[in-house]
Amino acid sequence: MRKRMTIWAAIVLHAMVFVGLSLAADDPAVLQDLTSVIGLQGQPCGQVVAAVKQGDNDYIASCKDGSRYRVFVNAQGRVVVQASGASWRRSSVGGL
Repeated sequence: MRKRMTIWAAIVLHAMVFVGLSLAADDPAVLQDLTSVIGLQGQPCGQVVAAVKQGDNDYIASCKDGSRYRVFVNAQGRVVVQASGASWRRSSVGGL
């Protein structure tokens, strides 16, 4: 019985963490910041309408015009904006 309670507690904790991450990504301030970063990098977007947090300082941003970008901070501390056509998928980035 105690083992089952521990397992359920772990499941609930993980669910709460993932829900918290997804809610934080749709925060209007985060969406506005991503819109600004994409625009400053010279990429067409208009407005970010949704974002998925992939990790610390790593987002997949979906724009109102349908384009998608990965916005992240690289090892040198620079902000990088990659169009969805680039190879930015998690498996090819090696855990970034």
